[in-house]
Amino acid sequence: MSYKESYQVYIIGVGGQGTIKTATIIGEAAMAQGMNVVMSEVHGMAQRGGTVVTELKIGDALSPLVDKHSADLLLVFEPSELLRAADLIGKDTHIISNCSAIPPFTVSLGISEYPDTDKMFARLKEKTDNLFLVDAERIATKLGNIIMANIVILGAAAATAQFPIEKKAVIESMKQNLPPRSIDMNIKAFEIGYQEFLNAANKVETV
Repeated sequence: MSYKESYQVYIIGVGGQGTIKTATIIGEAAMAQGMNVVMSEVHGMAQRGGTVVTELKIGDALSPLVDKHSADLLLVFEPSELLRAADLIGKDTHIISNCSAIPPFTVSLGISEYPDTDKMFARLKEKTDNLFLVDAERIATKLGNIIMANIVILGAAAATAQFPIEKKAVIESMKQNLPPRSIDMNIKAFEIGYQEFLNAANKVETV
């Protein structure tokens, strides 16, 4: 699949949601197809539910940092974290966001308030048709393990327009990077996310 100088991916979540693993799967799948990949170091703290960000570019790029208003794909594992990435969204950015909130410890301590994500999503809907909301944790829990929520989101990402990596290459990378005993269930989670996106036909839906 063709892409511009680089296909820019930004992944954000909190510690324990598989942000880094997801980026690794995407990056290694791209390299297996002969594509150049540059990937960022981890920003933020993975402990105590802290923010974790990974950025990668596939194609002709030296720096992995996603340019403002130029993300091709934005994967959001914890919905409020989308606010941190707002300035990366451009007119063609595909946004895949989890619906399930994981409020930080500062909210439980009363130090801060959790943002109104419904209003946040409503504002985004006015600006883009490329926002897809999925209750990835519900799907993963139904499959037997909440930790697979990131793979549900990865499946949806692989179905987006202009995603430069073949589906079979992503699945093969999953096999190389995930525990062997979990592969079958993770592939099922991936396929559900993939199909949910196709069913939504690029319209904003919550499943």
